[in-house]
Amino acid sequence: MEAVTAAELPETNPEESEGEPGEPSEPVFSLALTQDQKDIRDWVHGFAEQTVRPAAAEWDEREETPWPVIQEAAKIGLYSLEGIAQFWFDPSGILFPIVNEELFWGDAGIGMSIMGTTLAVAGIQANGTPEQWGEWLPQCFGTESEPKVGAFCVSEPDAGSDVSSLRTRARYDEAKDEWVINGQKAWATNGGIANVHVVVAQVDPELKARGHASFVIPPGTKGLEMGTKVKKHGLRASHTADVFLDDVRVPGSCLLGGKEKLDERLARARAGKRSRGQAAMRTFELSRPTVGAQAIGIARAAYEYALGYAKERVQFGRPIVANQAIAFTLADMKMEIDAARLLVWRAAWMGKSGQDFENAEGSMSKLKAGEVAVWVTERAIQILGGNGYTREFPVERMHRDAKIYTIFEGTSEIQRLVIARAISGVQIR
Repeated sequence: MEAVTAAELPETNPEESEGEPGEPSEPVFSLALTQDQKDIRDWVHGFAEQTVRPAAAEWDEREETPWPVIQEAAKIGLYSLEGIAQFWFDPSGILFPIVNEELFWGDAGIGMSIMGTTLAVAGIQANGTPEQWGEWLPQCFGTESEPKVGAFCVSEPDAGSDVSSLRTRARYDEAKDEWVINGQKAWATNGGIANVHVVVAQVDPELKARGHASFVIPPGTKGLEMGTKVKKHGLRASHTADVFLDDVRVPGSCLLGGKEKLDERLARARAGKRSRGQAAMRTFELSRPTVGAQAIGIARAAYEYALGYAKERVQFGRPIVANQAIAFTLADMKMEIDAARLLVWRAAWMGKSGQDFENAEGSMSKLKAGEVAVWVTERAIQILGGNGYTREFPVERMHRDAKIYTIFEGTSEIQRLVIARAISGVQIR
């Protein structure tokens, strides 16, 4: 089957422009990838094709973290702080989504086991100081010979979409310069098995969402325990569990951003002044285009498989792709995937260039990509017919994996609420 790359674009040079020789070059609009971006895309695609895909069905059935695959990713530098930094700091903003699309094209469960750490990384990067970045980011990944994972813990049994209802409490012990954290977290990717946990907790309940702060829980800290491991519908190779925090004591230096900054933010909130956002929400804003790219990878994989199947499957004396019902469905699948990708790339570019999401462009990208992934994978099952409903064909797994993208990191309903508030200026409920 012919592999479809992240973008089917003409070979053009973004620096080129029309004009007289010797005249200053005028910037031109271009969606062409740079050579570096293409090389990294193809490198990740090769790993996804040769290492991830052959292991996908096994680890989905086992419902275990695929440590051997993570170690292979670490060996080639794909799973490392240096690798993630290279992807993240690409000036266009789109390289990290491209990498995620290719990896999740291989398999979403294994992809999440590799990329789940980056949510903890985003939490530290968004809320921490440069000194905290230097101390904690490397510990999220471990080493090539002994890779580790990180966990970002926000959701709770009674606080999912409504993060203002968090009950996990952090209390400052001034005498010891320590924070004491108590509570329960739910649905934590890598929860309980992570080397570094980033926990969002309430420090001033009266302020609700504006009273949150983020903390790093160092490896081996007493009082942090893994609860029940969740048996999931999809993404089964990715570990998800509850996390219990029972009088967890961490040094004052584990408060991301520092206490002085927290005190200033709380004072502004108590005075009714505007804030630049909640600790958890800043992390989600950074990650939404990337999550959308993951969904696109799943959708693209299902589309490609269905297209190849439709060309080979013969009924009534001809390939089923020769029927308009099938061919038009495939055309719509391709169109929706490409449209979703453009929304993701726009949001990623806006975020990297420091532009505000005035119309909730980040939420648009995640919403569209998630819903496209669910629809495309369902259509792929339909094209395969009875075969699509069996575990012998991968579209069944892809459909299970896709569904979470309309639920986690903001449900589709919450994304629509965010977009509606942004475009209307009305506090819609």
